[in-house]
Amino acid sequence: MLGDFYTLIELQGDGIGQAKAKIELNPNHDIFKGHFPGNPIAPGVCMMQIIKEITEKVLNKDLFMYRGDNIKFMAKINPEVNPVLNLDFEIKQKEDNTYGVSCITHFEDTVFLKFKGSFK
Repeated sequence: MLGDFYTLIELQGDGIGQAKAKIELNPNHDIFKGHFPGNPIAPGVCMMQIIKEITEKVLNKDLFMYRGDNIKFMAKINPEVNPVLNLDFEIKQKEDNTYGVSCITHFEDTVFLKFKGSFK
């Protein structure tokens, strides 16, 4: 859905449990021309979409986020400063056939985003 907003460089994990992804943001994407000119910052909604898309790849199924239980933006993501990000997932299947997902988005010691939510 995000087109060339990011490139998935590496993905480890296939199914329930832990997964790791490495992505590279495209600092030349049109989104950054408006968010914000001269000081590009990755929009939170785009980061949520990336988490959804990678979770779909790991589980090999289409999903939608129906709950965002705890979403914390810890630092701004500037694609010119930190274009490469690591995402560490914990995916659990619940009794009602939904998926609980926790994800920490970071680069080295800097945590940008902590997400905990549910998909179905």
